[in-house]
Amino acid sequence: MNYYSLHHKSPISTFKNAVVQGLAKDRGIYFPETITPLSEDFIKNIGNYSNQEIAFEVIKQFVGDEIPSNILKEIIKETVSFDFPLVKVDDNIASLELFHGPTMAFKDVGAKFMAKCLEYFNKGNDSEVTVLVATSGDTGGAVANGFLGAKGVNVVILYPSGKVSDIQEKQLTTLGQNITALEVDGVFDDCQEMVKTAFLDEEIQKTLTSANSINVARWLPQMFYFFFAYKELQKENKDLIFSVPSGNFGNICAGIMAQKLGLPIKHFVASTNVNNTVPNYLIDGVYKPKPSIATISNAMDVGNPSNFIRIQELFNNDLETLKKAFSSYSFSDDETRATMKAIYNNSGYISDPHGAVGYLGLQKHNLQENEFGVFLETAHPVKFLDVVEETLPVKVEIPEQIKKVINNKKVAIKASSYQDLKNFLMN
Repeated sequence: MNYYSLHHKSPISTFKNAVVQGLAKDRGIYFPETITPLSEDFIKNIGNYSNQEIAFEVIKQFVGDEIPSNILKEIIKETVSFDFPLVKVDDNIASLELFHGPTMAFKDVGAKFMAKCLEYFNKGNDSEVTVLVATSGDTGGAVANGFLGAKGVNVVILYPSGKVSDIQEKQLTTLGQNITALEVDGVFDDCQEMVKTAFLDEEIQKTLTSANSINVARWLPQMFYFFFAYKELQKENKDLIFSVPSGNFGNICAGIMAQKLGLPIKHFVASTNVNNTVPNYLIDGVYKPKPSIATISNAMDVGNPSNFIRIQELFNNDLETLKKAFSSYSFSDDETRATMKAIYNNSGYISDPHGAVGYLGLQKHNLQENEFGVFLETAHPVKFLDVVEETLPVKVEIPEQIKKVINNKKVAIKASSYQDLKNFLMN
């Protein structure tokens, strides 16, 4: 499989080069040259396959022959080694829980897959590669865990000071070994801009790759759980509507990729907090990135989502075609808290702020009688403990995955500018 830059000014790339480079030389993100739908027979009989078998069928065309099938199957085995349950919260709405992995966030899937691919590609290479990643919350912990101890790979995580939850911060600042955290004086967009600038810096770019969802190996595996959900929902025999809490828009873009592969999803809703760049674009047709605003759903605090250009590409940059299959709505913190309460009062289900925003998207869509809605619960409520326990009359039990890090000592390096990052990388 070959990949091209969405800025169209860089040479065609292999899967390996796209993973190792992360970002094309023209600063564009990579996109697959072809998308071949899976067989109708496979989709129809998906219930006969295990999650590992489904994941292999979904991803193999995008890897091609660059990773042998037996190795790719082992990578997948480690990537989807936990459950992805659907929990009904209403007659026609279910939560797709993506937080049963090691860091209790949906990004465990992409982070582990990418880590194992990069480790395979770097095998036998004497030089080390530095994985550079910006995080608004959950990406950092997932990448840190996924790459922990990976041979020949150093990980540098940039996160906005004071704008991630305490547990999220512990997950990315306490592991040590080959993981280093840089605490940035700014917002997520500042972190992301520093990462992108580093990729253009000729003095350091040859040793860098990205583990944000701009990297194809982080982005594409997110297709898996849309297939897993469909496997469970076939019996509903209804049109499926997926509402995805969206920040950098990699997750919902992967869902649309799953649709292009033949998964019968009727409509996608990109549910955002007050960082409403994409909802505004769908209204006036003008894409206007802006500085991000801090909210209680901090993993979505993104003012210039990197993956939206991929979504545009999937719809041939035709806004009207996009709007037929894709909606996007913005919600405030007050609406989010009220919805967390409503979900809990109606069903006893504890949602985190991001899941509540996803649920709001389904409400805004106004499900019809023949439609079944799924909102993605992207992180365990414990990741946002203060918000959840302030909003709901509950005491959230601390899972074992969190107990392992919650009392560890934070170690982070302060950074206030790109030069601080460059100095660290050079030294």
